[in-house]
Amino acid sequence: MNPPATVLVTGATGYIGGRLAPRLLDEGRRVRVLARSAARVRSRSWAERVEIVEGDALDRETLAQALAGLDCAYYLIHSMGSGSRFHELDVEAARLFGRVAREAGVRRIVYLGGLGDPNADLSQHLRSRQDTGRALREGGVPVTEFRAAVIVGSGSISFEMIRYLVERLPVMVCPRWVYSRVQPIAVKDVLDYLAAAPANAACGDKVIEIGGDGVTTYKGMMLGYARARGLRRWLVPVPVLTPRLSSYWVHWMTPIPSGVSGPLIDGLRNEVVVTDHLARELFPAISPRDYAGAIAEVIEDLEHGRIETAWSDAHGGSDTPDSFSRVESQEGMILERRTRPVDAPSREVYRVFTGIGGDRGWLYGDWMWRIRGMVDRLLGGAGLRRGRRHPDELRVGDALDFWRVEALEPGRLVRLRAEMKLPGRAWLQFRVSETEDGKTRLEQTAAFLPKGVGGLLYWYGLYPVHARIFDGLAREIARRAEA
Repeated sequence: MNPPATVLVTGATGYIGGRLAPRLLDEGRRVRVLARSAARVRSRSWAERVEIVEGDALDRETLAQALAGLDCAYYLIHSMGSGSRFHELDVEAARLFGRVAREAGVRRIVYLGGLGDPNADLSQHLRSRQDTGRALREGGVPVTEFRAAVIVGSGSISFEMIRYLVERLPVMVCPRWVYSRVQPIAVKDVLDYLAAAPANAACGDKVIEIGGDGVTTYKGMMLGYARARGLRRWLVPVPVLTPRLSSYWVHWMTPIPSGVSGPLIDGLRNEVVVTDHLARELFPAISPRDYAGAIAEVIEDLEHGRIETAWSDAHGGSDTPDSFSRVESQEGMILERRTRPVDAPSREVYRVFTGIGGDRGWLYGDWMWRIRGMVDRLLGGAGLRRGRRHPDELRVGDALDFWRVEALEPGRLVRLRAEMKLPGRAWLQFRVSETEDGKTRLEQTAAFLPKGVGGLLYWYGLYPVHARIFDGLAREIARRAEA
């Protein structure tokens, strides 16, 4: 079976779908995506290369439009976070999708579900993932169902829950589920399986369990991440912490809301390991990484700011060009985003923010930047003495005071990586885009990846100063561009 000319990726603004779509494009596939918000898809760097269908998975009309003329469709939709009815909504949406896919002549559905013994007392979340696969099959279209446990990647919700706890708590009181066996798998290996499935006729209507190289426990995952980050952590298991209490604990200690963490934690009591080797037989060219290798890639991605998608991408977000600012936590990073409409061409806004630093200074609160430079010099850092290579031009790799240009898209984006002494890693990014009313949208993002509790104390202790500086910087960039 040759790769289909066009494939549909549902959940294209979600964690897996947002990575799978560009992966398929890079392999030469034609991709159509189904998303509830077309505007959010258009914000992705690969948006111009895909066909976008805006609609809901529970709407037959938009499903028919999305599935028309396809051989293969990826089903990457879930309703977790929609309240106690998420299981019912999952099954209802999958059943409708399967029926419409059959009517449209789709020859294959590829679905990513959850690992776990179907004969065991599975949690509602894991049971829902497997019931979704069965509901898809009711339509009569062959379904390739991959079942995975914890997906290890920057932005995966189950992995992020573990990461946040390890980063923020030197001593953790843990329930008995820390001893449950689990077989985590790297997100890149999951994408390998998903991308290879349509061209593999042998996996047409099968349930395929996938996992990384080796079995561990949730305690092992936590301590493994701590070792990779150079953190010392102690876990104290207690028998009285129920799943409900655990979900509230995670809600307060991490950005993950209890409505999402509750179903996840309830599933941690189940053993989730691969019990057959069908994946190895069907995909002999794929050799999944072990947990340590997956962690190393995650940390490398974070340290270089390579964050493609996150679990939070599928929830909320603003599509308006109006001025706003917000602080959020994502993939272990703390992000402060400031967005402003600017009544000037995008090239003028770009010219202003690529001209900061050096002899020109930092446009707002320059004396505060100079104090920070003096402190950095006292700590053995570069300070502000390096200046910049050229007063108006930037290129990747340029030093810019105590920053370095990490990424540059002419006329559109500049990302700076901090090289001052910090208890973590930091970036400052500027991006411009044109709006429908002829104005320019300026988005300024300060990102900080704290290392342990010291990093968190640094960020929140200095946040009032940072908030003032970055707000003033965005306003001054807009004012000078308009002038």
